[in-house]
Amino acid sequence: MKAWAIGDINNGDDEWGEEIKLAEQAVQAINKLNPKPKFFVLCGDLIHGMPGTQRRKDQEQDLKNVLKNTDQDIPLVFVSGNHDIGNTPTRETIDNYCKNWGDDYFSFWVGGVFFLVLNSQLYFDSSKCPDLKQAQDVWLNEQLAVAEKHKCKHIIVFQHIPLFLRKPDEDHNYFNLEKSVRREIMEKFHKAGIKAVFSGHYHRNAGGSYRGLEMVVSSAIGCQLGEDTHGLRVVVVTDEKIVHRYYSLNELSSQGIEKELLDMLAKQN
Repeated sequence: MKAWAIGDINNGDDEWGEEIKLAEQAVQAINKLNPKPKFFVLCGDLIHGMPGTQRRKDQEQDLKNVLKNTDQDIPLVFVSGNHDIGNTPTRETIDNYCKNWGDDYFSFWVGGVFFLVLNSQLYFDSSKCPDLKQAQDVWLNEQLAVAEKHKCKHIIVFQHIPLFLRKPDEDHNYFNLEKSVRREIMEKFHKAGIKAVFSGHYHRNAGGSYRGLEMVVSSAIGCQLGEDTHGLRVVVVTDEKIVHRYYSLNELSSQGIEKELLDMLAKQN
């Protein structure tokens, strides 16, 4: 969720009503999917208002009012982004996020697949809460040890900020992680056998790969900063592979995904 439709960052609150309509359309499209998704991930920046700004609490309530209409059999998974906890998070901003949306990092299992949700702001700038970054690092190492012990089918990561947008060695900018931090994480993920990292933040579709690790960057339900349409990414995970496609909200609402993804899976065989 963002509070503008076409990239006007400074005057975004004027278009919050449009964002709500797009979120409602997304929920309606997800509820119509057959078979039902195992879960629905919002990959960060749940609202537009940064910590301490006006209208933040109203925006949080607006989003909750929309999401409560999600089919009760489709669990919601929330990922923290920079608009949720700040570009330079603090213990207070993270605590406030956790009170509203749940833990800022956690893991879960679905069908033999191990999923990790990370707080990528701690990799972007943890200068005001270094102890919280250290705690996540220790926890992540423990989780990867669990995954190795249980020999899971796949390990998949969700985080707001992409490791990289297109190339693992690209220059650092606002939309990716600093190169030394990125290299350390990529190598850790590679050694652990992680197959894919799904991120947002860029408001455009992008992606690349590093030694068998796929970096998938999805555009947004709301604000588009490129040529993509308001949409969602649908992911199908089988024993052998992870297949995904980005759909516009209109396409997903009117046509669904079953045939298209089945065709994609068939081509992979």
